[in-house]
Amino acid sequence: MITQAEITLPAFKRGYHLISELIKAKLPALPETGIVHLFIKHTSAGITVNENADPTVRDDFEMVFNKMVSENLPDYKHKSEGSDDMPAHIKASIIGNSVSIPISNYKLNVGIWQGIYLCEFRNRGGSRNLVVTIYS
Repeated sequence: MITQAEITLPAFKRGYHLISELIKAKLPALPETGIVHLFIKHTSAGITVNENADPTVRDDFEMVFNKMVSENLPDYKHKSEGSDDMPAHIKASIIGNSVSIPISNYKLNVGIWQGIYLCEFRNRGGSRNLVVTIYS
């Protein structure tokens, strides 16, 4: 059986944000076993699973990605939406637009130190929409 829903996330500031609890609160009822697939419908934000305990990990993500993909490079051609836009598209492609998480015993089966991140790469990204597909 396949169930699908959309979740609208509130606007977050630029950075890496744990959204695990927000996602869990908005999920439809989960089956005993299966897979949840989360897909973000945007090209300047990403979604991933990573460290959920130490907030400095999120700071380090921001630092590393800003060094890897700099703003204001003179060779960028896509500049019409601001200096953060083209780097945001590149960062989103690196992080990715979806994650799949197993379901066990009616719950998301993630590791003790794992959380779901919204990776907001724009200075003012606005609300973000996720498609949630549940396979059971």
